[in-house]
Amino acid sequence: MSISENIQHIKSQIPEYVTLVAVSKTKPNDMLLEAYQAGERDFGENYVQELVDKETQLPKDIRWHFIGHLQSNKVKYIAPFVYLIHGVDSFSLLKEINKQALKNNRVIHCLLQIYIAQEDTKFGLDFNEAQQILSSEEFKTLNNIVIKGFMAMASNTDNQVQIKKEFAALKTFSNQYPEMNILSFGMSSDYQLAIQEGTTMIRVGSHIFGERNYNK
Repeated sequence: MSISENIQHIKSQIPEYVTLVAVSKTKPNDMLLEAYQAGERDFGENYVQELVDKETQLPKDIRWHFIGHLQSNKVKYIAPFVYLIHGVDSFSLLKEINKQALKNNRVIHCLLQIYIAQEDTKFGLDFNEAQQILSSEEFKTLNNIVIKGFMAMASNTDNQVQIKKEFAALKTFSNQYPEMNILSFGMSSDYQLAIQEGTTMIRVGSHIFGERNYNK
């Protein structure tokens, strides 16, 4: 199927309240434009330089999501335009995003990345760390960021019971913060499970663009 057909197929399977973020890392601009022409506006990138390059070359009404592991010293490059930063995994990173947002006279929307997986390769805060950030007095002084919700990645396993349990734990945690109503979990392999467990945003790459080129 074409990129356009892939997008239509996925959108036919998900509720209207679930946002589809097309994970376009390492993909050339012509593939992103094909998705754009099919109506897609939310694109997710993992690498700062690639995101900056694409933002300058592609339509200005694209909503750029940064979904990778973000280093504090690179926030300044995406602060002028990024729509949503998914992977905020430390308070120091949050403070840097606030600082760069202020410089750009913007309020930047963020998600706290929560570690739910049973493996060591993922980043994120545990539930207690996230609570400590959200209840801290210093957090309340950060006027140029808004925490819109939470992001997570489940374990890389075929065990659907485990994946559902991990997603459900995040959904339960998020219920304490009803105003933070974006839940970004679910990818190509598990987005249907994620929808069952309450996600509002899925990040899909290979099911739209084909398998990723890992040589890049």
